[in-house]
Amino acid sequence: MKKPLVGALLTLLLIGAAAAPAAASGQAAVTVDFAGTVALSNCSGSVVRAPASQPNDPALVLSNGHCLETGFPAAGEVIKDQRSSRSFSLLNSSGTKVATLRASKISYATMTDTDISIYQLTKTYAQIQSQYGISPLTLNDAHPVQGSAISVVSGYWKRIYNCDIDGFAYRLKEGDWTWKDSVRYTSSCNTIGGTSGSPVIDRTTGKVVAVNNTGNEDGASCTVNNPCEVDQNGNVTVRQGINYAQETYIIVPCIGPKNVIDLNRPGCVLPKP
Repeated sequence: MKKPLVGALLTLLLIGAAAAPAAASGQAAVTVDFAGTVALSNCSGSVVRAPASQPNDPALVLSNGHCLETGFPAAGEVIKDQRSSRSFSLLNSSGTKVATLRASKISYATMTDTDISIYQLTKTYAQIQSQYGISPLTLNDAHPVQGSAISVVSGYWKRIYNCDIDGFAYRLKEGDWTWKDSVRYTSSCNTIGGTSGSPVIDRTTGKVVAVNNTGNEDGASCTVNNPCEVDQNGNVTVRQGINYAQETYIIVPCIGPKNVIDLNRPGCVLPKP
């Protein structure tokens, strides 16, 4: 996992990397900036909406399951509607903090099949727009496309990584966890610790297609911080230095009226408790 940061030394080592310019890849059809992204205490995230979400719905923040304040969910564990008062630093287009948002609950979180956490906030989208001039990012409701130009936007580091979708891992295994149909980046997205939970934005549509979560750091196979790809036949591939994200279109069918996460809605395939 592009895990939460620990220790002052690691932070100091990564400050220089955070200031490095983002790599370029292709032509952007939309301008990607930091508006709507958030910084957590240890990770990145974003304020998101489903295509059918309404202005007066309570806003949602998307990050990784392994970014939870309660620690990593175990393999097979699903967290649903758990009280939380976690705070998030809301950023504007230039990466400046404009507000502190607060959660009312963890609507959903897991590290099984995918690696996501969805927080419900105490404010609505309309309130955030009115008070801070920030609109949410929209979740794409379709599977991402190989070769698409993407940006990984880290609110923690205030850094944007640009690359393309190189392909998809049938299964991505890391330690005790296995994720399905993961996005694999081209090498330009050399994400680092603290970028966990960053929205992956399609630079043609401006919509969120995935959430950044891990990368193979040392070349080891299927261990923590060294995920491996497993194909339909069980063949294992290790790609040292390559990073990955979890698709978010699967979240959309699970979001019902008032932004309630309803795992029984038609088309919802997120794991159940």
